[in-house]
Amino acid sequence: MKEAIIKIRNLTARYEEETILENISVDIYPREVTVILGPSGCGKTTLLRNILRLKQPAEGFVEIFGQNITTMEEGEYEAMLKKFGVLFQNGALLNSIDIYENISIPFEQHTRLPRKIIDRSIRVKLELVNLSKALYLKPSELSGGMRKRAALARAIALDPEILFCDEPSAGLDPLTSSSLDELILDLKRQLDMTLVIVTHELASIHRIADKIIYLDKGRMLFHGSVAEAKSSDVEEVREFFRIGAF
Repeated sequence: MKEAIIKIRNLTARYEEETILENISVDIYPREVTVILGPSGCGKTTLLRNILRLKQPAEGFVEIFGQNITTMEEGEYEAMLKKFGVLFQNGALLNSIDIYENISIPFEQHTRLPRKIIDRSIRVKLELVNLSKALYLKPSELSGGMRKRAALARAIALDPEILFCDEPSAGLDPLTSSSLDELILDLKRQLDMTLVIVTHELASIHRIADKIIYLDKGRMLFHGSVAEAKSSDVEEVREFFRIGAF
């Protein structure tokens, strides 16, 4: 049996006095796409932020690659970050610089590679996301779908073992969203990645998910495959897949 690449144990998250997540325990396995879903305000993004240590849990811990990142020293965590890629909901590209410079950022922050190698790597990553002609364009010169692909190229710049995506299809039309899903799955195969994706898009969930984590009111109600979710005895989960309207 495969060893979990991410282990979440008894995780509780609070903002001031409000409990956002309560006693979450779940394993995420390598080379799978795990989708975190549920109604608005259920804690999806909060769970992602706790996994990435952007927020410290009030209780419990997160273990990645067998190491407890919750108590890890800052220097150790900086080294761990090189194994992650993050695709933010809005892409988080810097509008004042071109796409080449945007994708240079991870190399400059986390490596000492010579410029020639960085240049070659950037071009390879843009080819992987079908954006080789956008090298010297600014983000404002790209369509919404192209900006997402450029942000994806930056997220995979250092060949991460785990790619985290927060609402990757947000703001995209159905055709562009489908193309992005296909690209994400293609990159997963080519780069042998594990993916953790927050989304509420039912069509995307059907296309990409190996496993889902269903949250509601801060609690995990279900963890399993889409097929298992559809026949689940948890009413909220069945209802989500019946109407897809959260």
